[in-house]
Amino acid sequence: MERGDAEKGISLQPLLRSYEWISRRDCVEHSVYLSLGSNLGDRIRNLEHAISALREASVDVQRISSMYETEPVDYLEQPWFLNLAVRAKTDLAPAALLRTLRQVEAQLGSKKLIAKGPRLIDIDILLYDDVVVDTPELQIPHPRMHRRRFVLEPLAEIAPNALHPLMGLSVSEMLATTRDKSAVRRVDPR
Repeated sequence: MERGDAEKGISLQPLLRSYEWISRRDCVEHSVYLSLGSNLGDRIRNLEHAISALREASVDVQRISSMYETEPVDYLEQPWFLNLAVRAKTDLAPAALLRTLRQVEAQLGSKKLIAKGPRLIDIDILLYDDVVVDTPELQIPHPRMHRRRFVLEPLAEIAPNALHPLMGLSVSEMLATTRDKSAVRRVDPR
């Protein structure tokens, strides 16, 4: 508080309390579900490194599904993937979370040379609380999650009752009704 303010009887306390409330409100932890996949190099190690990098980047990984070996979809001329899902908490807003995930991918050496093509690591936001985002850069919930067995199988393992905020269906219900018949099998990484 400036000397002149005190003499005028102006108090900054209400403003400071308001700032504290805004800061605390903006630091609320959000529940997010992510899909991770790798089909180049040491796939298991790529996934393990990605999970470690997430934990160092304001994404508190709380639960990890089993690993699933999955056949490619869309772009078929590539190696099979290892996929998993994680539940995490973060105080990052959706756009900031997306930037963080892209930084983790780049830090681990992943490059997206072909759309839906081979990569060292791919991390997608599936769900973020019950938030819906639709911008050119980011769509939440993931726009194709309900049509991808390689996403739904691992997600159903850790969050069978999580709801799709637009469809109103649980992950288990989406898995039961998906038309995707691609091969997805749980693997023991060790």
